[in-house]
Amino acid sequence: MQTIRIKSPSSDTGREPGDRPVRREDALSLLAGTAVAVGAVGAMLALTDIDSPLRGPFTLFFLLAAPGSAIAAALRGLDPWGRCIASVSGAVAVNLLVAQAMLALHMWSVRGGVAAITVIGALIHLLVLARRLRRRAPTSRTS
Repeated sequence: MQTIRIKSPSSDTGREPGDRPVRREDALSLLAGTAVAVGAVGAMLALTDIDSPLRGPFTLFFLLAAPGSAIAAALRGLDPWGRCIASVSGAVAVNLLVAQAMLALHMWSVRGGVAAITVIGALIHLLVLARRLRRRAPTSRTS
């Protein structure tokens, strides 16, 4: 018969004594900040018409991420996978509707499309924020 012993964790973890372990929230915050920076650079490159090899991918990321994040914020009640699928689908639909409307009105331009997507994403975010603030507002009556 063999005895199995539980080893105590090694004191040499490769970290300094004052370092704290990396939490999942920290990694998600870093990822969200990076996504905002990439999207902002993409919008800036498209709006200022700077010739760069990163212009196409960053602008495409912005065009999907701006309305997608706004729709995801509005769908807080769904499970994560459902919210991801719905927000990506909604972002594609918003982009297609903006492009179709601009083409039908003979007003198509890259700058106009990026500006329209920016405005629509900002409006959806503001509506979500207003809804959350209205739910938090105290409804006390003084009589």
